[in-house]
Order: sequence, then C-alpha cells, then structure tokens
Amino acid sequence: MKVAQSQPLLKNLPANKMPELRAIVNDLITHVTDAPAVEIMNSTPPGFVIPKEHLISVCHQLHQHSGTYFDMLSNVTGVDHGPETGTMEVLYHLYSIPFHASIVLKVILPREGGEIESLVTIWKSANWLEREVFDMFGIRFINHPDLRRILMPADWIGFPLRKDYHHEETYRGIKIDY
Repeated sequence: MKVAQSQPLLKNLPANKMPELRAIVNDLITHVTDAPAVEIMNSTPPGFVIPKEHLISVCHQLHQHSGTYFDMLSNVTGVDHGPETGTMEVLYHLYSIPFHASIVLKVILPREGGEIESLVTIWKSANWLEREVFDMFGIRFINHPDLRRILMPADWIGFPLRKDYHHEETYRGIKIDY
C-alpha cells in the first residue's frame, strides 16, 4: 500500500478552501491508484469515482492522511440502475470532524454478482451500513464480519430496492397489503 506525503489542510475548512480539499483528495487518489482521479462534476459534497480494487487503499489513506483525516463514515448507500444498464453503485459519505469537510466516493459494480471489500476494518460504522445495502440491494461485502439481513426477515426473498424487485403477495401465510 502506498503512503502519500502529508499536506496539512486548514483546520475548520471554510467553504472557500474546498478547492484545496479537492486538490488534496484528487492527488491522494491519483497517487494510490496510479491513474487520474475521476471527479463527479457538480457534486456537493465533492465526489470521486473509485475503482473497486483500490477502495480499501484509498479509504485507508483518506482516513490516515493528516491533510484529510476522514475519521467518520457517515453513510453507505446503493443505487440500482436497472437490468438495462447492468450496473449498480455503492456510495460512501465520508466526514472529517477536525476539518468539517465531507466527500463522497462512488464505486460502480456489475449488477449481477456485484461485490466489494468491506470497510469495517477502517470504520466500525460500516458494519450496519453495509448490512443495510446488502439487505436492500443484494451487494455483497467481502470480509464483512456479520453480513446478514438487518431490515428484512432472514428468510425474505429478494432485495426490495432493486428496480426489478417483485413484491410478494404473502409472507408466511399473511397477506401483504401495499
């Protein structure tokens, strides 16, 4: 794993310093992936597309780097683009408490068999957040310590937030009204 040189970022990052944060994150991602960072245009907070094979390294650097110190994983969510496109996304919302700054990391996965490394080893909050994404979208998180349903019953069939999900008429003999 590559370690980027530390670049201090102003404490309590004001809005006019957001370009500095973008530049530091951009350089850090480029350094780790050996490829230019892909920034999501017009994204608030700033967003970056990360290849899934570099997710752990990039997140580790964003967490440990003294110029970013993203010490909080505040949300993980999934997006299903439907069977026509064949892709899904996992979005990670990171927050730096000391710098009062947020970014979003996006990883694009194939819709069928989509899986990605778990971030529980970096942020403990990933545990339940990843379980929710698994439960609703069926995205598997490799090396997750307890990957099982968290919102739906353990024997529920399907993933309710997928575009092609078909609602069951009954569950355990009980009619389900929608």
